[in-house]
Amino acid sequence: MGDKKSFYLTTPIYYVNDAPHIGHAYTTVAGDVLTRWHRQKGESVWFLTGTDEHGQKVLNTAQANKVAPQQWCDDLVESSWKPVWRDLNIANDDFIRTTESRHMERVQRFLQGLKDDGFIYAGKFEGPYCIGCEEFKLPGDLDEGKCRIHSKPVEMLSEENWFFKLSAFREELLNHYKKNPEACQPASARNEVISFLEGEVRDLSISRSTFDWGIPVPWDTKQVIYVWFDALLNYATAVGLGDDADSEGGKKFAKTWPADVHLVGKDILRFHAVIWPAMLMAAKVAIPKKIFAHGWLLVGGEKMSKSKLTGIAPSDITKDFGVDAFRYYFLRAIPFGTDGSFSWEDMSARYTSELANDFGNLASRLIAMIEKYCENTIPAVATEASLAKQLAETVKSADEAICALDFQGGINSIMDFCKRINGYVTETEPWKVAKDPARKAELDLILYNTADALRALAVLLHPVMPESTEKLWESLGANTSIGSIAEQKISEVAKWGQLPAGSKVTKTPVLFPRLEENK
Repeated sequence: MGDKKSFYLTTPIYYVNDAPHIGHAYTTVAGDVLTRWHRQKGESVWFLTGTDEHGQKVLNTAQANKVAPQQWCDDLVESSWKPVWRDLNIANDDFIRTTESRHMERVQRFLQGLKDDGFIYAGKFEGPYCIGCEEFKLPGDLDEGKCRIHSKPVEMLSEENWFFKLSAFREELLNHYKKNPEACQPASARNEVISFLEGEVRDLSISRSTFDWGIPVPWDTKQVIYVWFDALLNYATAVGLGDDADSEGGKKFAKTWPADVHLVGKDILRFHAVIWPAMLMAAKVAIPKKIFAHGWLLVGGEKMSKSKLTGIAPSDITKDFGVDAFRYYFLRAIPFGTDGSFSWEDMSARYTSELANDFGNLASRLIAMIEKYCENTIPAVATEASLAKQLAETVKSADEAICALDFQGGINSIMDFCKRINGYVTETEPWKVAKDPARKAELDLILYNTADALRALAVLLHPVMPESTEKLWESLGANTSIGSIAEQKISEVAKWGQLPAGSKVTKTPVLFPRLEENK
């Protein structure tokens, strides 16, 4: 792996004006599943998440709670954000906070560089501003004077600011997206960006003089850097933007940048697909390979938000369904890139039919039969050609789908294979075969094929449900006979017969207990 570029994925950095809800968790879990999948392919991976701590919205929230803004951020990050990611089994490599010196120093250096190169000038700004979005609005962005996203009245701002020549990059950006459709996904997001770029693109006010909670503008310390200009840079400052090539930061940057995927919610698409690459173009830094804007999670038809009281905390769901089912459900139930509705009923139904019945039950039946008929020991290696062929097709289609961020398609193909194995057990009726001692070889063959199929299912579902697949792996005796599940390569999963004869199986607790037992 050595010098090969890492697969680098980022989530948005989240505002710390409140605790995370399932909308934040949705994005972060998607990033976690994708990076775990790439790790399972044997690639070097870097996965970044973090928090956006400057700007008026955070300042206002801190003041309303009578706390200094830094204290507010510190408390919330340590008590609410980091613990939620730990609870959801998020394996991020780094966590960036925009109040860290490593970020602030690199932001100031970057901004000074743009000023030196003539991309920043002084000007006066007047116009409508939404504090919720931390964004100046165009007249078309408003409904009766209210922000469309927050349904709240905007404020009229007028101040002397520093401006970034965003308009200078309109043509170059337009050509980029027309030539590289994969650079902005899904198609609906790309079309929106292209139509924005085909209209009037105004230069961007990138400083604020009316409050001081932010990074000081290096040459004009009475002003702070506009929160988005500061926040977007996190993706690059976290991996060493602007550090000397032979320093540790410089080497990290060379191995990591450009980002392979920036995951964003569709309401922040324009910042990421227009402003961010323009900033990088101005600095002659490579632009990210892909911006992927997923849809909104809706509850009762409304976009989830704390202000509308639709924000559900992840723990409200995981306490009943478990973490793995939470991770599975959101990526399986909603096509990634479109809006999706969360409902308890749908989650219960899928939990019961897909996880408890199709997957969990298959595992517990197999282990029970190997205990009963084979003295806890995996029988001789055998191959059922049709199953082996379907597994190879499953791995290929799941890999293509997941790498293209079609999580639903990838999970569906893996679960179709799981259904096929359930069908195989139903058709071959091992419990009947077991009644005739003369058919012992036939029984062993059925049980081996089922066990090796479960080995493959465990590896394929490991990025989605790390905890329960570890338990299944343990149960199959695979830790001792094959090695750790995390080291199994996607490219080798389809090789039939990897579970060695003689592996000792053990009973583990039920992977997905019936829901009524949880209440």
